[in-house]
Amino acid sequence: MDLEGANFLAATRTALNQLAALTVHYALSVVGAIILLVLGWFLARLLSRWLFDAVSRFDGVDLTLAQFFANVIRYGVMTLVFVTVLGQFGVQTTSIVAALGAAGLAIGLALQGTLQNIAAGIMLLVLRPLRVGEYIVTPAVSGVVVEVGLFATELKTAEGLYLLAPNSILWNVPITNHSRRPQRLQELSIAVANDSDIDLVKQLILHVVEADDRIEKVPAPRVFSDDLTAEKSTLKVAYWARTSVWSEARRDIIDRMRNTLVSHGVTLK
Repeated sequence: MDLEGANFLAATRTALNQLAALTVHYALSVVGAIILLVLGWFLARLLSRWLFDAVSRFDGVDLTLAQFFANVIRYGVMTLVFVTVLGQFGVQTTSIVAALGAAGLAIGLALQGTLQNIAAGIMLLVLRPLRVGEYIVTPAVSGVVVEVGLFATELKTAEGLYLLAPNSILWNVPITNHSRRPQRLQELSIAVANDSDIDLVKQLILHVVEADDRIEKVPAPRVFSDDLTAEKSTLKVAYWARTSVWSEARRDIIDRMRNTLVSHGVTLK
């Protein structure tokens, strides 16, 4: 055997010996890392499921919010397990944790607007000032709530248009919810000529309102004088109606009052 062949065999033998030594040295670390990964994966799934079920049991908590918390705990546990596994192989985990913290800070600054939407979405899902199917009005948007997400809320406008509003513009602003309360007050003004029989007009208006089954009996409807000028007398009728039929009742009552007053010879102004 020539000199080159002998050197090749010697180098190969040395490499195999080193590989065998490394295998023996890291065998326990590899086995431990595998066990940690498997146990960590099962623990993350178990904790996320437990947290999801626990949060879901609270009344008024949206499933989207429960799933968000479950994902946070799951990925948090997996990150901790991954760092622990690296420590099994002698990696300095302190520098890794510091790097992860710096990366998180940088990502937070870059996604500041997105994080604001997430924070606002969490508050909307927890406090529930608006729910799916409710009609809301804010200084910026209005419409029927279709879906409340972590980043944005989907609305359907009165014209039937699709509207996606970032959660940040729905938080820290006044929200008027037209659908939350079961009853809603309605006040209508009726202007008649000064020569009209006001008592008769009041009776006719009250009869129209009380005859409608959609109007609440308690508190009872009221008709009262609201204004008086040289040309007309203004009356106002106030009643409570069920929120679900408030708009329809308003339109029908206006038509019936007009027809009833005109048929009795009352001059409308």
